[in-house]
Amino acid sequence: MAHIPRVASFFLFLTKLSLGQREVTIQRGPLYRAEGYPISIGCNVTGYQGPSEQHFQWSVYLPKAPTQEVQIVSTVDATFSYAVYAQRVRSKGIYVERVRGNSVFLHIAKLQLKDSGEYECHTPNTDERYYGNYSAKTRLIDFTLIPGPSYTERFAAGEVLLNKLGVTTFRLSIGRLQPSDQGQLFCEATEWIQDPDETWTLITRKQTAQTALRIQPTVKDFQVNISAESMFTAGKSLELVCLVVGGGWDPQLQGVWFFNGKEVARMDAGGVLDLKRGYKERAIQGQLQVSKLSPKAFSLKIFSVGPEDEGAYRCTVAEMARAQMGSWQVLQSKQSPDTRVHLRKPAARNVVLFTKSKLQAVWEGEALTLLCKTDGAESLLSVEWWHFPQGRTQQEFVAGMRQDGTVQQGPSSKGHARLEKIDWATFQLEISSTTITDSGVYECRVSESTQNLARDWSWTQKLAVTVKSLESSLRVKLMSRQPQVELAHTFGLSCIVEADYPNLGMLLTVTWQFQPATSQVFHPLVRITHNGTIEWEDFLSQFQKKTKVLQSSFHSQLLVHDATEEEAGVYQCQVEVYVRNSLCTGSPARASAISHSLMIAVSLPESKLQVNSSSQVQEISITSNTVIECGILSRSAGDLQLAIVWYFSPSSANTTWLRILQMDQTSVVKYGDEFHTPGRKQKFYPEKVSQDLFQLHILNMEDSDQGKYLCAVEEWLLSTNGTWHKLGEKKSGLTELKLRPTGSKIRVSKVYWPGNATEHGEVAIHCSMESFGSLASLFSVTWYRNRENSGRKMLVHLQHDGLLEYGEEGLRQHLYCYRSSPTDFVLKLHRVEMEDAGLYWCRVTEWQLHGNPSKWVNQASEESQHVVLRVLPSEPTFPSRVCSSTSLLYFLCACPCVLFILLLISLLCVHQKARKLSALSLKAQQEKSLWVSLKGPGDWTTNRKEEEDN
Repeated sequence: MAHIPRVASFFLFLTKLSLGQREVTIQRGPLYRAEGYPISIGCNVTGYQGPSEQHFQWSVYLPKAPTQEVQIVSTVDATFSYAVYAQRVRSKGIYVERVRGNSVFLHIAKLQLKDSGEYECHTPNTDERYYGNYSAKTRLIDFTLIPGPSYTERFAAGEVLLNKLGVTTFRLSIGRLQPSDQGQLFCEATEWIQDPDETWTLITRKQTAQTALRIQPTVKDFQVNISAESMFTAGKSLELVCLVVGGGWDPQLQGVWFFNGKEVARMDAGGVLDLKRGYKERAIQGQLQVSKLSPKAFSLKIFSVGPEDEGAYRCTVAEMARAQMGSWQVLQSKQSPDTRVHLRKPAARNVVLFTKSKLQAVWEGEALTLLCKTDGAESLLSVEWWHFPQGRTQQEFVAGMRQDGTVQQGPSSKGHARLEKIDWATFQLEISSTTITDSGVYECRVSESTQNLARDWSWTQKLAVTVKSLESSLRVKLMSRQPQVELAHTFGLSCIVEADYPNLGMLLTVTWQFQPATSQVFHPLVRITHNGTIEWEDFLSQFQKKTKVLQSSFHSQLLVHDATEEEAGVYQCQVEVYVRNSLCTGSPARASAISHSLMIAVSLPESKLQVNSSSQVQEISITSNTVIECGILSRSAGDLQLAIVWYFSPSSANTTWLRILQMDQTSVVKYGDEFHTPGRKQKFYPEKVSQDLFQLHILNMEDSDQGKYLCAVEEWLLSTNGTWHKLGEKKSGLTELKLRPTGSKIRVSKVYWPGNATEHGEVAIHCSMESFGSLASLFSVTWYRNRENSGRKMLVHLQHDGLLEYGEEGLRQHLYCYRSSPTDFVLKLHRVEMEDAGLYWCRVTEWQLHGNPSKWVNQASEESQHVVLRVLPSEPTFPSRVCSSTSLLYFLCACPCVLFILLLISLLCVHQKARKLSALSLKAQQEKSLWVSLKGPGDWTTNRKEEEDN
């Protein structure tokens, strides 16, 4: 409530203001305040119109930018404060207190040096018109209190204060007096003047008379005790604490340590330490330390205790006071009872060996931490760790630590083993990154030796540890929500890694592999390493342009956009597991696994194409033009293109559909085989009216144009690799075009005539008109043939002007067409072949002159009955019959050979028989010659006669 008088005087001053117009008044300045102190600045408005409760906005103009407004706080706008003041406003370090509806105070709880400046109080307008002043300003000068070097901490703690009681009066307050405060006190004042350039100049300095301040010490009784363990272990540390109980709040104490009645160390009230001979060397070597733990506690600490330290310890504490000349004088002195310290003798110990995780199985790559803990009295211990590998009996030295802390590494540790002493009785062995070979039995050997014992004591404990293979529990799954993906759509593959060690901080490298539908080999696509690097392979480079890879700890996702047939095939992912601690050594993967294969099929999307299927009939005047429309009712979504094919079925052919033209998905127009002539192209042409409407224009309607028309609409999708895919096809309803009757009629004979022709002969097929129209008409005839499995074919066309047009140039030598009479047309085939058999018919068309200039126009046409032509083989000759019969031909060839052989055999037989007869005849003649010689001539006659008779 210290500011109530100021508030009262302030509002008394405000009552003197006029009420005729708006007037804003603020506390007059300059206002002088010290840094760190609070300030309150009042502001009032009078002569205003509108609500009784007015709003106020406070700003400041800082010396470094006197024309720039810095907004501090407002009663109407919570966001009014600039950033430099926003935090202090939110924490209520700066706030506005409303005294009345038209009066407020600006409170700053703790001034800062940067708060100096010109403060402005502004009231937003609530009047019907601007009249008066709406803001007022005052200057705040902030002074800084600077304590002396010896009083900085006490000034910050609020024990030393300097208050301004008036314009010329200041007060110094010192709390919690200390002996150092004793001395001569005086006040020095300086007077300054400000020049027109706003600089300050010292003009005078004066001091008050000195005042003597004497501090009388307050003496209170106290007691001294030593806190320490009575038993100690050789080589360990020993600390004795001398505690002062009672006495003053902050006494000046001196401590002295005695061992077996002799002084060893002294620390005076000023903190100066004096060590006696022998102990000074130990302190220099870091084996001994004397310190003051608190104003009432002294410490003597021996870091490595030996048998020579066994004995009685005592401390003496004296309360001191600084004398007039600066020396210390003893106010009172107390000593503690003797405290005996004994050397502890070694005793039997129990050793416990366990893992830090309480589990005897760890995963490969995981850290294995073994703790070896012993009990008993504290002493200097050494430890050795041994390993019995699984399946082996020979032990291996892992690591050891001597009593002095020296560590030895075994040859098998390879730098991965770390030995640490947790406390005097606990030793820790940590293998940072385990392998399978680290499985086995571990042994901890704890040894103790003292200076006064002849031998060391040792204790052992064993523990079996298993290192589990990472690969044994590594499982990889490959999943996809869209194994059947539509062309140009996106499909995703998820490679999910499952293991029984998700919290080990393992790092994964994932390789995506792909086997195209046309291949039997998997190819790597992309590799995402454990450090996030994405490495794309050269195989199927289009994957990199359209594929997105996402990867988290145990999940890798492959997103393929704009799918084509090239992405159809079998996918799989391979996962390699790395241990984080082994990355810097370049170690290979600790485990790897491959997922099952997953087939991705790319299919065409379902077509939503619908075409107007309603049918209609149009009657068209001859030589007039017409349009046939093809309307699209609905189509598939996406960037699809349409191809339009127009078909025509002449009235004379109930089942034959001819392709007029096709406008493909790239808007290229191609005419059918029978509409490829220039005249036909001029007669039929397409037009794309809109995205959903296509038209076929038919010019100069003729009799031959009568028939049924339809359009086939095809939906095509262009894939990213430039391939077109047909999604669907729909046909429109039929549009039948008929000519309006002109009064001219033509009738062709429908009499069935089964014709036969002989091979290599000639045949004539007749086509007769039973009636026709005007005598001014001319007629043309077209002959057709339909052979089995070959379809309809135009043979020859006799035009109305007598010109002949053949369907194929090769037919000119084989057939001929002419008009034998005004009503008869003849098709004559020369040298008929067997392949000429089939159906023949004619189409007669009537032509008349129309228009100006005159033009021959098709008036009417009609087809004849189909004629079945059979081709009979010609009569065969003897040579042809012989050649046509294989068996007869073989007989005629073989028979002469057989007869010749039989004749040859007969001749041989006759020849052989002739030789025999000749031999017999010769023998008989010899015998007769002998008889003649014996009987004489008379007998020869008789014998001759007998031979003649014979």
